[in-house]
Amino acid sequence: MRDINQFTITEAVKKSFRTEEGSRFKFLLESLIDHLHDYTRETNLTHEEWMRVLMFLYDCGKISTPERHEFILLSDVLGFSALVDMINTRGGATEGSNLGPFYLDNAPRKPLGADLAGPRQGVSVLCHGVVRDTLGHPIPGAIVDTWQADGSGTYPIQEEGQDKYDLRGLFEADDQGRYYYTTILPKPYTVPYDGPVGELLRAGDRHSWRASHLHYMIRAEGMRGIVTEVFFENTEYVDNDAVFGVRRSLIAKLEPYKAAKAGDFPLERQPDAMINFDFVLAPGD
Repeated sequence: MRDINQFTITEAVKKSFRTEEGSRFKFLLESLIDHLHDYTRETNLTHEEWMRVLMFLYDCGKISTPERHEFILLSDVLGFSALVDMINTRGGATEGSNLGPFYLDNAPRKPLGADLAGPRQGVSVLCHGVVRDTLGHPIPGAIVDTWQADGSGTYPIQEEGQDKYDLRGLFEADDQGRYYYTTILPKPYTVPYDGPVGELLRAGDRHSWRASHLHYMIRAEGMRGIVTEVFFENTEYVDNDAVFGVRRSLIAKLEPYKAAKAGDFPLERQPDAMINFDFVLAPGD
């Protein structure tokens, strides 16, 4: 390697990895090296600039915790998360959207009709719909995992002294593929602005507001699971979401609650409003 220069170093680095020929890992790694080296040459990156990048990444790791994932947030605000969702959405299935930094495993299982809000104040909303396959058949037993911010735009996980599993729940669709529960209408909120990603947004003169949304992770045996969000029509930031999460197909209409229109669901709490949103899963690989 004595004779490498700024133009030959890329191939030298790729050849130094003895990865299996034709493997997906080899393809991804070599493409990443190509693009990083090309970026460095195209921008004439200085030592000071590269060190600033490295320290930025260090700061992202330093502020991250099991409850706060700064690298996911970075991926979100740069549009990478949205792009991966778009590329990986199967034809006919519900479009994917951002996981976000506040997902937790092992959310409590809830019976259909449960209320996730508890004593929290806000507009009570019935969320209901059917989980189907791409042929339109209901999927009994599908798992609907949901989480959200509260009526002030805060996730319970962000509040000291609060149960981090508040406003979260796992529901199992009934024999007609239906899910239904009540919660409170989440408000818009800013993505975490006190860390390196917030610094990046300020440097780029970008706002940090997310449109009101509900998070969902839907899965069923033999089907390809989805991670997505449901937004509300005619609400603030729905057309300029900070993490590029909104899709036209993911916008639901918020209506006044009418039992006759919603269906005769046994509910723990009488709602003020309702949304109807069906999820569609594609067959698994």
